[in-house]
Amino acid sequence: MTGFYDKIVISDTSCLIAFTNINRLNLLQSLCSVIITTPEVAAEYKSPLPRWVRISVVKDEAKIRSINTLLGLGESSAIALALETENALIILDDKRDRSYAKNVGLNYTGIVGLLRLGYKKGLIPDIDSIMSDLYSIQFHLPGNVEDLIKK
Repeated sequence: MTGFYDKIVISDTSCLIAFTNINRLNLLQSLCSVIITTPEVAAEYKSPLPRWVRISVVKDEAKIRSINTLLGLGESSAIALALETENALIILDDKRDRSYAKNVGLNYTGIVGLLRLGYKKGLIPDIDSIMSDLYSIQFHLPGNVEDLIKK
């Protein structure tokens, strides 16, 4: 089990970068005690990943190339890994990436979903501070994000 999820959590780059840029990687770790990602995502991250982020190589490189004709390399590799991983939950925030994941039958969430879970579980008593931090790094959030998190 990883954090509050009973799934194997796989992340693309945007989630890791966003939590890093707002100095909240510890929150991400408390939500998902282990995250799996790909070498492509690790390269896009451009800094050493925390030890609790494990790197796994996608077996079917042709799948990455195929998805990469539509999406970015990091997202393509993360989605390909999720397709190869039983009981996977992928963290994606870009609308196009999420649409692709939905079309291929993947379970997915994003930063808003993670924050909602943390808020509901009492790990995030001050959601407004985190929202302010995300806005300060110009992370795109839906207009009704606070309602989505607090509902």
